[in-house]
Amino acid sequence: MTDFDSDSDATRRAYLTTAAAVLGGSALSGCASDGDSTDTPGDAGGTDEPTATPTATPADPGTATETPAGTQSSVETPYSVSIEPMGSVEFESVPETWIANNGSWADMGIALGLDAPEGVWLTGRYHTQYYDEIPGVSVDKSDIKQLWGDSGVGKEQFYEIDADVHVADPNFLLNRGKWEQSDVDEITEEVAPFFGNSIFSRNYSWHSDYRYYTLMEGFEKLAQVFKRTDRYEAFEAVHDDFQAALAPVVPAARSERPSAAVVWGGGEQPESFYPYTFDEGTSFKHLNDLKVRDALADSDVKDFYSSRGAIDFETLLEVDPEVILLRGQEAKSRSEFEDTVLTFFESHDTASALTAVQNGDVYRAGALYQGPISNLVVTERLATALYDADDELFDRQRVGDIVDGNL
Repeated sequence: MTDFDSDSDATRRAYLTTAAAVLGGSALSGCASDGDSTDTPGDAGGTDEPTATPTATPADPGTATETPAGTQSSVETPYSVSIEPMGSVEFESVPETWIANNGSWADMGIALGLDAPEGVWLTGRYHTQYYDEIPGVSVDKSDIKQLWGDSGVGKEQFYEIDADVHVADPNFLLNRGKWEQSDVDEITEEVAPFFGNSIFSRNYSWHSDYRYYTLMEGFEKLAQVFKRTDRYEAFEAVHDDFQAALAPVVPAARSERPSAAVVWGGGEQPESFYPYTFDEGTSFKHLNDLKVRDALADSDVKDFYSSRGAIDFETLLEVDPEVILLRGQEAKSRSEFEDTVLTFFESHDTASALTAVQNGDVYRAGALYQGPISNLVVTERLATALYDADDELFDRQRVGDIVDGNL
């Protein structure tokens, strides 16, 4: 595709009609880019992430009649869907190709029965192995382009992919991706609109002037864009049933629910960790639904987003959480995690003194970017680990049927 669409091509695709204040902002300084995306933490991109081996420091509503995947029902066009910070986004036709900034929105698209996005910021953070548990659902990541490199996301990639919609918050690119407002305007006008909101974390100062969405709220917005609200409604029922099944599993008394520390520690022998305190972002939805207590919230340990700092085993021992939940380990199976990371902890002079290590309560924390399918999988997995839940808490076949359009 050339830098400028022809008039006929421009009328084919979706476009942005109002920009209800796409917020500007200066680019923030960042750390090293994401080398092994399973080993470094961060906030969805690559420019603002610590290296894989940090130096530890002391704690200081439109609806439509839907059709099976791959087909498009007859809908009135143009139509518009509103989401902050873009405002009302108008579409000349239902998008067919798309990109997603991270695994949260990518997973929403798969749940709606869409083809996988053409690109995501970091393919290593889109954990498609969760679909192994869902009948008939699979995604080949080799066909998905990684958009984030050492210099962030380049505009040329948007031209190359030529998607019909960019499911991403442009403010993330402005504040983390070294873009200018003129870059956002150019891609919106010459390629396709942006439609998204940074929902996985609620710790961004540049996000304070516009609302966040819950996972299900964002999911509903995306369903409206792709005119698949019937799939969303079916999935909403699965989500409600899951919450009902989860309720008796979670102890009613706060004292009976574990206190957990969530830290990022990649590799097989991590000794430095990036700490996270819980918030209402989608990356903590499974922990909030399980009513896990935050062991770091009342400690002197500063959250990674505010401090950009790491802690070591000595600091963890000062907190001594009942449970340790490690991010950066989702590529490993349970047995691989136990045979490497947990075994290393058990043999380490300081780590072995941690209550969580002595009790075997060290687990993979779940994905940083969760969508409606991946959230079900990781929540059930952690419910089994923390509360000895024996039964399946959601209907995997039903999820597969919804994805396939069998409603």
